[in-house]
Amino acid sequence: MTGSTAHARARRNPADGQPPVRRAARVVAVVFLLVGVLGFVPGVTSDFGDLRFAGHGSGARLLGVFQVSVLHNVVHLLFGLAGLALARTVAGARGYLVGGGAIYLVLWVYGLAVDHASTANVLPVNDADNWLHLGLGVGMVLLGLLASRATPRHLARTRRQR
Repeated sequence: MTGSTAHARARRNPADGQPPVRRAARVVAVVFLLVGVLGFVPGVTSDFGDLRFAGHGSGARLLGVFQVSVLHNVVHLLFGLAGLALARTVAGARGYLVGGGAIYLVLWVYGLAVDHASTANVLPVNDADNWLHLGLGVGMVLLGLLASRATPRHLARTRRQR
């Protein structure tokens, strides 16, 4: 039994030594990539035949709830790729989470202000998207701030354990 425990401890975890803010940014980025891809998958996206390039006329709904369009899905993919690129550094990861969270808070306000049936609703957004944007905005900003604060302690603890 001791041997298996020793072996488990000897294996390196790829996240060892990584500041929490970089790991958090990477996870958020992967989720955005996944959502962007799933927006193009019939079945996961209901009424897939009603998927439009942009605008409120797109009747497709990711998971049957969140109104999506080709543009909306591409934005998720680009947001995920940007997150992976920015997660390479602590400053980039923090900027991605805090700045991206701020962008989602602006999208939340946009979703509240725009008439969902108007041509100004280019993404498109619905009530479910609005609540999701609020949650993402607050969550990403908090994650960026709190995970950044944890960085010095985490690195010191990791160095002591080596």
